[in-house]
Amino acid sequence: MHEETIGTVMITQDEIADKAREIGRQITEDYKGEEIVMVGILRGAVLWMADIMKSVELDMTIDFMACSSYGAATRSSGVVRINKDLDTDIDGKNVIIVEDIVDSGVTLNYLKGYFESRGAKTIRICSLLDKPTGRRVDIGVDYVGFTVDDRFIVGYGLDFDQRYRNLPYITYLKD
Repeated sequence: MHEETIGTVMITQDEIADKAREIGRQITEDYKGEEIVMVGILRGAVLWMADIMKSVELDMTIDFMACSSYGAATRSSGVVRINKDLDTDIDGKNVIIVEDIVDSGVTLNYLKGYFESRGAKTIRICSLLDKPTGRRVDIGVDYVGFTVDDRFIVGYGLDFDQRYRNLPYITYLKD
């Protein structure tokens, strides 16, 4: 179907499921006895967040934000735009931002400051993928599924111009 545009499978569906269970258990341990607000960054983080949630054994609420720094490009523009804000009050709450990939760090750095200004008690970042070679901002990721090299990654929620999100694995666009 997409053979002419995408590469080989980099991370399988089973590997992703195993890592989600591991991170879900770690979040449960890290926040034992506390509540969390899990904030998924739309649209790419939906599948990953759903998998993580299944293994978190805590009182939890969820919410979503939509923001963008890519548009239809393959590189971040550096300008963060919030398209959908939170519906949940996060003042005094433990927030875990769930992201599909941390690349430049620009969006997450912006969101971390934004959540701090809204009074979040703690803010941690959980990302399916980390691409440290793409960093333009120094930002740490607390829960990392997998580290990837400098390719344009698609699949398992990650897209290029809204395509490939439904692939059940992680792959990359061919040059």
